[in-house]
Amino acid sequence: MNIQESFRNEKKGCLYLVPTPIGNLQDMTYRAVEILKSADVIAAEDTRHTKKLCHVFSIETPLISYHEHNKRVREDYLVEKVRNGETIALVSDAGMPAISDPGADLVARFKKEQLPVVALPGANAALTALVSSGISTDVFTFIGFLDRKKKSRDTTLEKWKNSESTLLFYEAPHRIKETLTAISNVLGNREIALCREITKQFETVMRGKVNDILEYITNNGIKGECVLVISGATEEEIEENAPSSWWEALSIVEHVDALQKDGMEVKEAIKVTAKDRNMKKRDVYQMYHVE
Repeated sequence: MNIQESFRNEKKGCLYLVPTPIGNLQDMTYRAVEILKSADVIAAEDTRHTKKLCHVFSIETPLISYHEHNKRVREDYLVEKVRNGETIALVSDAGMPAISDPGADLVARFKKEQLPVVALPGANAALTALVSSGISTDVFTFIGFLDRKKKSRDTTLEKWKNSESTLLFYEAPHRIKETLTAISNVLGNREIALCREITKQFETVMRGKVNDILEYITNNGIKGECVLVISGATEEEIEENAPSSWWEALSIVEHVDALQKDGMEVKEAIKVTAKDRNMKKRDVYQMYHVE
């Protein structure tokens, strides 16, 4: 067990997770700028992209790359710097580091090494889309990008088919029609919100049924990165999708006999049959012995 008190012993090294704007530079917070300026080094997914951000806010901190293809090599280096009392600021190209981002692995490594990690609040496309969708925010599940392969994509959708949770997906514009078609086929014609270009000049939020939005996109096209917010399954849908019980085609006598073939005593088989069918045990007993 490890307890981190984030703002005590501040002279020690630390990894800061610093969100950056997902479109509108005015979404950069004062604290984020301050951390980036005071850090010993900024670990960036794409240093060329982050250089532009640093230029806008007059940040002169040295940059190093940290991305999917070099993260294993960089981890040791970053861990050692923090052990030596230095401060690392981790940024992704846009939004919150560690969400659909290799930064999650770095945080896991720091957890293992019992080194401090402090996350700053800030821009995030999924939550921004959720709260503007008009769909329930009581319980929600972030899934990220669906697999490009049809079988894997449909398997993931099937997994969440009977969940009452609101579902959040990221999707690229060139795959959005295919994804909406899959959602319609697997989950049904649910209420959804499709949010594109969040915080940017052409931000658009489409609210409605899956099939209506799919038809609109088919006729008009779509550009920009998208977030899909999908309403959870209703009680009626869950009941409708529930798999049939193995005994439904059997009579009560056949039900009891089948359980006995599996090794149950007749008394226990009658008890289980009554429970399965939401009946009184006495009624099942009488029907079984009468027949």
